[in-house]
Amino acid sequence: MITAVALAGYAALIGAAVPPLLARARWVHRAPTAAVFAWQGLMVTFVVAAALSVHHLVLGEPHVHERLFGLLTFCGLATSAPEGRGPLTIGDVLVIAAPALVVLLPAGWLIRCMWRARRARGRQLDMLTLVGEPAPGFDATIVDYDVPAVYCLSGRPSRVVVTRGALDVLSGEQLRAVLEHERAHIVGRHHLLHVLVEAFCRAFPGLPLSRHAKEQTYLMLEMIADDRAMRFHSREALATAMCEVAAGRAPEAALGAGGSGVLIRLRRVLTPQPRPHRAIWPAVVAVTGAAPLLPLLLACVP
Repeated sequence: MITAVALAGYAALIGAAVPPLLARARWVHRAPTAAVFAWQGLMVTFVVAAALSVHHLVLGEPHVHERLFGLLTFCGLATSAPEGRGPLTIGDVLVIAAPALVVLLPAGWLIRCMWRARRARGRQLDMLTLVGEPAPGFDATIVDYDVPAVYCLSGRPSRVVVTRGALDVLSGEQLRAVLEHERAHIVGRHHLLHVLVEAFCRAFPGLPLSRHAKEQTYLMLEMIADDRAMRFHSREALATAMCEVAAGRAPEAALGAGGSGVLIRLRRVLTPQPRPHRAIWPAVVAVTGAAPLLPLLLACVP
C-alpha cells in the first residue's frame, strides 16, 4: 500500500505540479526542440506512474494475489490453480486488468485520433484537387480565397497551400520565409506530435498536464519552424509575413503559419534570443529518461 501511495503521489506531481513550472521556464523559448522532448517525457512518465500505482493498489489485496494465479491459468500461462482456491471470476479479471486500462486508454485514443486526422487530411487533399491551382515556382498550391493564409498538409503526399489573399499582401521574400516555415513542419513531421498530444488530452481530460502539454507543444513546434525559416530569411520578413497571415485559419489536420501564440512568437522573432546553454540538452535528456524509470524503481521496492 505504501508503494501504491508513493506512485500515486508521483503521478500527481507529474500530472499537476510540474507542468506549470515547465511552461514558465525561461529556457524553453531558447531550446524549443528540447522542450517538446521534455513534454513528451512527462506524458510517458505520467502513464507509467499511474499504471503502476493502480497495479500496486489492486494487487495489494490478498484476495487479488490469490486470484492472480487463476488469471494465469485462464490465459494458459499456468497449468492449474493451487488447491483450495476457487475459480477466477469476471470481477477478478476486471480488477487485475485495471492497470492495463491506464495504458490502453491513451493507446486507443491515439489510434482514433490518427484515423480522424487521416480522414480530415484526405478530405482536404480531395478539395485541393478540385479548387487548387499548382504553383511550380513556389512548390505550393494556390487557392482562390481573399483571406491571407498559408498552411501545410503533412504526410504523403505533403502539400503547402497559399491563398490569393496571401499572394496579394506578401512580398517575394516574405512569401519565401513563410513557405520555409511550412516546409519545416513537413520535414519535422510535426503533425505526428500533434496527434500524440491530442490523444493524451482525450485520454486524460481536465489534467493540468494535458492542457499545458497541448498548448506548449503546439507553440514550441511553431517556434521550431520559425527558427528554420530564420536560417534562410530575415527576421523582419518572417515577422511581417506572420502578421499578414495571422487572421487566416488553417483547416482541420493542417498546420498554419499563423499558428498558436502569434504574439509570443512575434516577440521572440523580433528579439534575438541568446543561445541555449550547452548543458540544456544533456540535462533534458537525462531527466526525461530518468523520470519514467523512477516509478519502475519504486515498484520494485518490496
